[in-house]
Amino acid sequence: MITLSWLLVIALAGGILGLIDGILRLRGRGSSVLGIIELVVAALFLLSLFFAGIPLGSVVLAVVLLVVLVVGLVLRGRQGLGITVAALVLVVVYLVLVNRWLVIPGVN
Repeated sequence: MITLSWLLVIALAGGILGLIDGILRLRGRGSSVLGIIELVVAALFLLSLFFAGIPLGSVVLAVVLLVVLVVGLVLRGRQGLGITVAALVLVVVYLVLVNRWLVIPGVN
């Protein structure tokens, strides 16, 4: 049974937006290697939220997704940056809240 919390919703939204950004990056003509890496990391991040058997934890995968999103933002090419920035913000918020650098009652 999965407990639905705000932290899970933030992580799901960030992971799904990262996955969509990876798919859009693969459809473009630019950096397909970056799109493949982003797609794999975002999918593993989403799976790590639900399954405990993923070798890397969700925090490590969130950091890797954050780095890939920043690289994708710098090397964006002709792609828009709205989805990338939204995924970046949500992953940063998830990392700040899950590491308890900022405690908001009712969220974490």
